[in-house]
Amino acid sequence: MKIAADFSERVVVHSESLEWIASPMAGVDRRPLDRVGDEVARATSIVRYAPNSHFSAHTHTGGEEFIVLEGVFQDEHGDFPKGSYIRNPPESKHTPSSENGCVIFVKLWQFQPEDTEHVRLQTNTMHGVPHPEFSNVNVAPLYKDAFEEVSILAFAPNSEISLNALGGGELLVLEGSLEEQGDTLVKHSWLRVPPNSEIKATAGSEGARVWLKIGHLTDVENQIARLENA
Repeated sequence: MKIAADFSERVVVHSESLEWIASPMAGVDRRPLDRVGDEVARATSIVRYAPNSHFSAHTHTGGEEFIVLEGVFQDEHGDFPKGSYIRNPPESKHTPSSENGCVIFVKLWQFQPEDTEHVRLQTNTMHGVPHPEFSNVNVAPLYKDAFEEVSILAFAPNSEISLNALGGGELLVLEGSLEEQGDTLVKHSWLRVPPNSEIKATAGSEGARVWLKIGHLTDVENQIARLENA
């Protein structure tokens, strides 16, 4: 299966407008944003757990990264409420569930093999600091290595960024809205831009809060090759 699988193209998806697609587990549904592969895939998705639903125990051979958008996600490592940012590195294992239901934004098979760091942060309690380049924008760093950088950006109303995405980039609007190259991005809209491009965004009149990842789209072919050889 291939969805938005041409990584040389700019892609915008307004995920709230997509239909939910059932997963193999009862009560767990998905809105795919990009995907290369079948049930095991390099994938970016919005995933919804109904109350008292669960996924069977499994190993994330290629790693898993997610942020909780609504409700409380649970596994044997703890309860992770809205705003939780989690990185489960390659070969990590868990049994996910949600007693009261939740929605998460999740990325699979997008880690470097040598990345062994578990990350568990609560972004809703991170105030951030003034961005070093852009006025009226705060940044809360979540993760950074030689391959990628992940952060939360908080935009004051009508504030702007012009960000070089030499290694590609993507963002998910958590709150508020952004205008980016003619597209209006609202809550849970997702943008992906290819390497050697630019993200030029202006926040709406109520500001915006955005999850941002840059640098990670230079290794897509190797990620897919690792998946196919797993």
